[in-house]
Amino acid sequence: MNNSVSLSGSLDFLNLGELLNLLGTNGSSGMLRVKSSYKAEAGLVYLDKGNPINATNGSLSGMDAIFSLFGWTDGEFEFVQEDPSCEKTINKSRMEIILDGLRLLDEGKIEKLGPKTGASTQDEPAAISGQVPLIKGPLVDYSYVVDEEGFYDGDEIVQEGNHGDWIWVILEGMAEISKQTASGSIEILRIGDGAFLGSVAALISGGRVRTATVKAVGNVQLGMLDSQLLANELANVSADFKSLLNSVDSRLKQVVEMAVKTKENQHNPESYIEGKKQLIKQGQEEERLFIIKNGDAVIARQTDNGYVPLAQLKKGDFFGRIPFLDMGHEPYSAAVFSADNLKLAAVDVKKLESEHQGLSSTLKNIVGHMATSVSVSTMVTCNFQKQKA
Repeated sequence: MNNSVSLSGSLDFLNLGELLNLLGTNGSSGMLRVKSSYKAEAGLVYLDKGNPINATNGSLSGMDAIFSLFGWTDGEFEFVQEDPSCEKTINKSRMEIILDGLRLLDEGKIEKLGPKTGASTQDEPAAISGQVPLIKGPLVDYSYVVDEEGFYDGDEIVQEGNHGDWIWVILEGMAEISKQTASGSIEILRIGDGAFLGSVAALISGGRVRTATVKAVGNVQLGMLDSQLLANELANVSADFKSLLNSVDSRLKQVVEMAVKTKENQHNPESYIEGKKQLIKQGQEEERLFIIKNGDAVIARQTDNGYVPLAQLKKGDFFGRIPFLDMGHEPYSAAVFSADNLKLAAVDVKKLESEHQGLSSTLKNIVGHMATSVSVSTMVTCNFQKQKA
């Protein structure tokens, strides 16, 4: 790979959170160098296929180093494309790093390095403490946009329970995603420029019931994507790849439902894993990917407040490590519990990865957005559990 600077600029224009989001959505590998006139030594972040794997800042390394760099509000950056050769010490998902970094900065737990100002410059791409997380996406490929529509503040873009198979991309503005409950509406997250609305699974198997309500926050301009073009592209992938996308789509819906149940105190978290054996321990090194042939399994994250159930998997679902999708789940950030009747088959990850690489940039971004939404919704669910405790 050519070790040349492919991206450079000022931290006033792109802060660390925005940089990690941009490099992540592009699947970039290399070294991000952050320089400040207030520090003699540069901070370094190493990325592999868009995911931070290590970082250094003076005597700090790993997670401590990358979090400290969120405080560098003034300076310059440059990204060099290269094959990372450093040790992998960071296993947290990219979006979790961004959200936690911005939250710690907002709470004053990260030292700011830059001009003394009254306002924080670190406000995107994700919301911070006390606010709903905000997900943004990469630059929009307008060749896939077949129509545009505008909405005003408070307009309902999607109503929970309705049917639809189209996919929108946010060209400008922000929208909130919420679930309706007996006690009112629960806001789960927000999406901004470059993020997607709609289900990729609907392109595979036809119209789906919308499982959440989406409303405009301020004025929003949406672009409707060419569903036929996307569906034709998906028609050419293998049955296993389609099954994987359906499984991830199902997992996202389940995590959002778990968030609602946790917020409304509608379930006993421990009951999901009671009587089940731990198949994959959280943080375990596991390179394999499996498909369930029979039985069921539960994905749960271990927190200071106990295990938080995230999804119940069944026949046809996948679990394990997916190298091209960062959901912030197993093996590094969640555990897998299985029933006694579970039967599995190993999946050819290399083949799936090759198919993913062959997708158009727009379809890759849609799939990546789905995985990011799983990761962020998981954080929301765990935060609801923490509030209860």
